[in-house]
Amino acid sequence: MSKYVEAIIVGGGPIGLNCGIEATKRNISYLIIEKGCLVNSLFNYPTNMTFFSTSERLEIGEVPFVSHGDKPTRREALEYYRRVKSSWNLNVNTYETVFEITDTDAGFVVRTSKDNYLCRNIIIATGYYDNPVMLNVQGESLPKVKHYFDEPHPYAYHKVVVIGGGNSAVDVALEIYRRGAEVTLVVRELKLKDSIKYWVKPDIENRIKEGSIKAFFNSNVVEIREDEVDLETPIGKLTIKNDFVFAMTGYQPDFHFLKKNSIRILGSEQNMQPDFNPSTFETNRKGIFVAGVVCGGMDTGKWFIENSISHSQDIFNCIEREGRLKD
Repeated sequence: MSKYVEAIIVGGGPIGLNCGIEATKRNISYLIIEKGCLVNSLFNYPTNMTFFSTSERLEIGEVPFVSHGDKPTRREALEYYRRVKSSWNLNVNTYETVFEITDTDAGFVVRTSKDNYLCRNIIIATGYYDNPVMLNVQGESLPKVKHYFDEPHPYAYHKVVVIGGGNSAVDVALEIYRRGAEVTLVVRELKLKDSIKYWVKPDIENRIKEGSIKAFFNSNVVEIREDEVDLETPIGKLTIKNDFVFAMTGYQPDFHFLKKNSIRILGSEQNMQPDFNPSTFETNRKGIFVAGVVCGGMDTGKWFIENSISHSQDIFNCIEREGRLKD
C-alpha cells in the first residue's frame, strides 16, 4: 500500500525546502524527495565558490543567515541550509529518485527508487544544475572533459581549455591559471558576457590582454582527442595540445523527466520552458506545480533563490483555494 501525504516536493534545494516550510506553516502533510544529498546542487558548486547574493537574500523560513563576508561561501550556504532543515524539522528523504508519476482515482502515485507514495499535489523544484548543456562534439565523452569544476589543484601545470564566456568559465580560467596551468579560453560569442561579475571582469580582461590567458572569440571546439583539441576560429582551424577540457557551457532543467510525466514544454530549443500558470505555478497537468529555477527552462538566469522564494506561497494558496487536500 502506498504511503499518503498531501504534497510530494521533488527536489531538496533551497526552494524545495522552502516549499516544505510553507506546508509546515499550513499544517499540510508533505515529503521532500531529493535524488542526492541535501541541497545537492549547491554541494556540487566549486569548492571555493562565493555567491553573488548577500546572505540575507538567501534566507528562508525566517532562519538568520550570517556569513563572515558580504557574500557567503558555498561552505557557509551548506551549513545554513542544514540548519534550516533542522530548525523546521523538515521531512526530507535524500538519495531517493523519483521515477514516475501516475494518475489514479485516489490521487497521484509517485514511484521512486525506494518506495511508492500517494498524494494529491506534486511540486517539482528540481532546478537545472544536474543537467549540463552538451557540446555534442566528438571526444566529449573522454574522461579529460568535465562539465563541473571542483577545485583548481589537480590541474596545476597542465594545458587546459575552458569553453564558455560566462561567470563559470571565467572563474575556472582564473583559478587554474593562478595554480600554474596553461589556459586557453574558447568563447563562442564575440566577447565575454556582460553579466560577468564586476569585480572579476577587469581581472580576466587584463590576463587576456597581457597574454597570460589565451582567448579565442567567435570560436568553437569541434573535436577533442586524448592530447589535442581542434578549434574552429575566425583565422581557421587550429589544433592545440591539451590535457583537460572544462566545458562550462551552462545547464538546463531535466526536460526528459518533465516530458515523461506529461508536463508540456513550450518554445524552441533556445527558450524551452514548462507550461505553467504564472499566478499559481500549476502546470498543464492539474495538481502538478513547478517552483524555482526550473520554471525558466533554458532561460536559467530568470529565476534564482531570492526571487523564487515566493513561489511556495502562491502554490499552497492555490492548493488550499482549490481544496486539493484529503477530506
